[in-house]
Amino acid sequence: MESGKNQEDKIREGQHLLPPEAQEVSQTILEDAKPFINLMMQYKCAIMEVETKLKVLDAEFSLAYNRNPFEDIRSRLKSPVSIHEKLVRKGYEVTVENIEAYLNDVAGIRVICSFPDDIYRLADMLSRQDDIAVVKRKDYIRNPKPNGYRSLHLILNVPIYLSNEKKYMRAEVQFRTIAMNFWASLEHKLKYKKDVENEESIVKELKNCADFIEALDYQMQGIRNRIDRSRDK
Repeated sequence: MESGKNQEDKIREGQHLLPPEAQEVSQTILEDAKPFINLMMQYKCAIMEVETKLKVLDAEFSLAYNRNPFEDIRSRLKSPVSIHEKLVRKGYEVTVENIEAYLNDVAGIRVICSFPDDIYRLADMLSRQDDIAVVKRKDYIRNPKPNGYRSLHLILNVPIYLSNEKKYMRAEVQFRTIAMNFWASLEHKLKYKKDVENEESIVKELKNCADFIEALDYQMQGIRNRIDRSRDK
């Protein structure tokens, strides 16, 4: 099994294959890239902090309510290309400082829940932790986007503990039900298709599907509540 290597190690390993003049250029590129590589490491640490907090809440929730509040956690770091495109689109120079200052979604975590009320309960439990600060909350479940998109978004300041400092990093956490995530994933794929006939009709059908999924989510939640009440009796 290959031992774990960070990005700098891999670049250095390839330098000896280059001619001397190219090695100097390669070293310069590496030195310039260090701040970005370090920043991405810090965002990755923020993701790990959020995932750990959610898993602790999952264990407690499971014990208290005899079920898990979420089905899955998925995370990702925004790619360098996406970071570059978003800064340019916002009108900012592409620098490490501007990434930290102006982008909220470099570190992204998606939490997939079974029911809408689990989303709100879990999001509130996470938000109330005293070392987390909620920067922004967008509720697209109670206030869906015009196309039917539903999700609860939290922008959080999350502490990470480095060897010489405690630092707060921003991370975006999206909460969706299984059905919301199914719809959003398919809609994301479909909206990038080119030269689609009857596009307006498709957009309308997608919106109808989103409305149906919302009704299904709450119907399933109602069934669960009836089962819970029956068990309590």
